[in-house]
Amino acid sequence: MKKAQKSNETLRNFAGTLVLVGAGKMGSAMLDGWLARGLKPKKLVIVEPQPAKPIKALTRRGVRLNPKGKITDASAIVIAVKPQTAAQALPPLAPLVGKTTLVLSIMAGRTIASVEKALSANAAIVRAMPNTPAAVGRGITVAVGNRKVVARQRRLASDLLSAIGKVEWVTDESLIDAVTAVSGSGPAYVFLLAECLAKAGVAAGLPAELALTLARETISGSGELLHRSPLDAASLRQNVTSPGGTTAAALEILMGSDGFGALLTQAVAAATRRSRELAG
Repeated sequence: MKKAQKSNETLRNFAGTLVLVGAGKMGSAMLDGWLARGLKPKKLVIVEPQPAKPIKALTRRGVRLNPKGKITDASAIVIAVKPQTAAQALPPLAPLVGKTTLVLSIMAGRTIASVEKALSANAAIVRAMPNTPAAVGRGITVAVGNRKVVARQRRLASDLLSAIGKVEWVTDESLIDAVTAVSGSGPAYVFLLAECLAKAGVAAGLPAELALTLARETISGSGELLHRSPLDAASLRQNVTSPGGTTAAALEILMGSDGFGALLTQAVAAATRRSRELAG
């Protein structure tokens, strides 16, 4: 609660201009979180070539959308464009980067070095990897900064990112590839589990609609239990598993040498490799 209060205070008292470059799903989720936590709309500049109606509507509250004039007081620039558009999106931002400007990039696969090359070698840059539960304020983001990032800028980055969920920091940028594979891609693994569980229910004789409801509610409810419980995942699993019972029979299959654990390890390794390939 105290962290949230401090984040709210930071955003309510934000000095200068916050520039959001890219207002797609993740950028919009961050934007909603900032405004909900008290950031004044007049402090916001949004750069988005194809703004959706909700983004356009924010101009009536004071948000500046694709302004023509030069921005001279950018305290923070948040880059939320797709990585394949970085070559076009980044160079125009270079003149906005001042001595104290924080550059926060959530572009998947784009290294700090690549952002430095496009903007400035002297820029204070934080690279972060959020995930899609950010859309409901339950994301998890891992961040890493370059040597130019000072304590004040790190706190600001944490406050900006905490608007969409929990924030963790690492000191080794190479870990972001594994982060991408675990939490960045992780929601897709969970959604696949729900999809497969529903199909398995149908195969066992359940009506399709009931199977889908059971899978959806079981996974979302279990996730909330894991979120609230002081116990770790292994303990919660053991609490559901009676010796010789139905869950034990299922887990004998899932926890076999070629089961869920082995497959997930292979999947995360494959995603990590691909993240490194995309980063060049």
